[in-house]
Amino acid sequence: MALTAYDRDLLGRPLHGLLTIPPGPNRLPAPRPVWFELTPEGEVQLFSMADALKVRRLEADPQATFVVVKPDGEPEGWVSIEADVTLPDGGASELALRLAERYWGDLASPEQRERVEDYRVEENLRRIVLHPRRVTRGPA
Repeated sequence: MALTAYDRDLLGRPLHGLLTIPPGPNRLPAPRPVWFELTPEGEVQLFSMADALKVRRLEADPQATFVVVKPDGEPEGWVSIEADVTLPDGGASELALRLAERYWGDLASPEQRERVEDYRVEENLRRIVLHPRRVTRGPA
């Protein structure tokens, strides 16, 4: 599914996305805020700790929804993606470091520097790639 220029513009900004994955038994879907990056191919990628429950759930059922909303103070607008998911080997550490710089800026605080050290260890992380199969946008 091709993204429009509007989609690419919104997804190209350092906003937080809301990722929703298939829930566990007796649970409702619960969106989680995430950092993300739009690839030149029109995929959305993010990362997670390798041992996170969301990684196990995505391995079992590789699909998700993802929403990005314009911030307050701007005219209403959003992009919603239904996607197939892959969890490729490699690239998670580089992605995490790029996103940390994108969202945190100079990485000056001791807490940020400590967290970034965890991101340098590839085995700690997993890359999550969303391959859009349906995209909607608004306002409707």
